[in-house]
Amino acid sequence: MIVTNDISKSYAGTPALAGINFSVQKGELFGLIGPDGAGKSTLFKILTTLLRPATGMARVAGFDTVKDYRSIRKIIGYMPGRFSLYQDLSVLENLTFFATVFGTTMAANYHLIEEIYLQLEPFKNRRAGQLSGGMKQKLALCCALIHEPQVLFLDEPTTGVDAVSRNEFWIMLKRLKAHGITILVSTPYMDEANRCDRIALMQEGRIMQMDTPENMVTSYRKSLLAVRTNHFYALIQDLRNNPTVERVEPFGEYLHLTSQAEMDPQLIHDYLLARGHTAIEVKPVTASIEDVFLDLLEATPG
Repeated sequence: MIVTNDISKSYAGTPALAGINFSVQKGELFGLIGPDGAGKSTLFKILTTLLRPATGMARVAGFDTVKDYRSIRKIIGYMPGRFSLYQDLSVLENLTFFATVFGTTMAANYHLIEEIYLQLEPFKNRRAGQLSGGMKQKLALCCALIHEPQVLFLDEPTTGVDAVSRNEFWIMLKRLKAHGITILVSTPYMDEANRCDRIALMQEGRIMQMDTPENMVTSYRKSLLAVRTNHFYALIQDLRNNPTVERVEPFGEYLHLTSQAEMDPQLIHDYLLARGHTAIEVKPVTASIEDVFLDLLEATPG
């Protein structure tokens, strides 16, 4: 449904995308995962026909993003990173306007937006600019779906909203996928990767790895321990001075330790005890997508 071939783009000589190749199958929920500046938004703008690539080509539902941009705009829904609806129009007015633009009505595709709109209906006469972050997100999604698109592009849709709204949003995406809509979503939140069928990890305009979240995690081969004590700052310093530890990264209330060689939790415990740490907890853990990303980042030249 989406195919890119060697897509590149630069701004003032600075590469934003460098040789992007990936494909998304019909009905798939595909995630682009990476921090700000990774190139996700630039790629979305190319795929939604708002930008031309400097090199390479891309197709959406068989249409070329440059030659067939009019055809593509009729069959996609796009939710950009920034809230881009009309702030001075009410919820209902925004929905009616976007339905009219696409030559349809709310009633015609109500089956797609019903579950989301029912949460918005009590505020249907409220101006869009006065909605909470979570409600703005739901309204933007309704407007992107109002014409029943074949492909839905969601650029960092959960950035800046609370944890509950984030979870609700991913539940909604799963239900939309059941309608056969192909969904491409980007996010800087590594924990959201597991909600996707497949993901591509991006950094500095390149795809570092692409696979299912499960395969990425199971392919992680390094020894990984989670550690915490009552002296967090000293813990970081002491572990970074341990010659058996390759990398130390904060993960919530724990630190994650990685090494090519197998690490013995008891030896790490004794090492910390000898340095005055108390309430020591050391345990093996399964790698997360963030562990995989950091490992790839460390291995990337430059």
